[in-house]
Amino acid sequence: MTAPLNIILIDDHPLLRMGVAGYIQQEPDLELTAQFANAAELRAWMAAGNRADAALLDRSLPDADGLDLVSDLRDLGIKVIMLTIADSDEEISEAIASGVDGYVVKSSEPDQVLAAIRSVCDGQSSFPLNIMQKMARGELNNSALSALTAREMEIVDHVKEGLSNKAIAYKMTLSENTVRNHLRNIMEKLGLRNRVQVATLALKEDRKRH
Repeated sequence: MTAPLNIILIDDHPLLRMGVAGYIQQEPDLELTAQFANAAELRAWMAAGNRADAALLDRSLPDADGLDLVSDLRDLGIKVIMLTIADSDEEISEAIASGVDGYVVKSSEPDQVLAAIRSVCDGQSSFPLNIMQKMARGELNNSALSALTAREMEIVDHVKEGLSNKAIAYKMTLSENTVRNHLRNIMEKLGLRNRVQVATLALKEDRKRH
């Protein structure tokens, strides 16, 4: 028998946690292994070496923006589904840029939440149909580069120009080691293996904008 998928829930509303826990616990292939009311509790749990298959994460936590936790969760191999009341284009775009694997509004039916969990744990993304349609029409900022910081984008622009790390370091008044570290972070965020792929993606994004 296959072990159930381990799910964690991060939300500061006790009634919502109770409701989500109730319908997850009815599913034989899912197990809610931990619940947290704030970011501090989640960070302590992660620091203790705990892991899970997926996290249902509220954006509006009392001590943090949920988006600030996405990369930490993903670094541990935990899939992240944003569970929120917000469905504005701006907030959806920010969630996509942060690297979430799925997005579910709190007004969704339980079956939609369960389907999202199973989908992301199976290696797929899970976004509501209306969000997928907006992405397809280009109404959301779904550029892969939108996940990068302003400093990282500056480095990408120099890589696109064909500059070496040494030349980039000189132009930006940085050490070569700092440039190398930034470039490694950029490739990790974009899922790329080398600077040629970074340059190719940047040029492709340029063509999309023009």
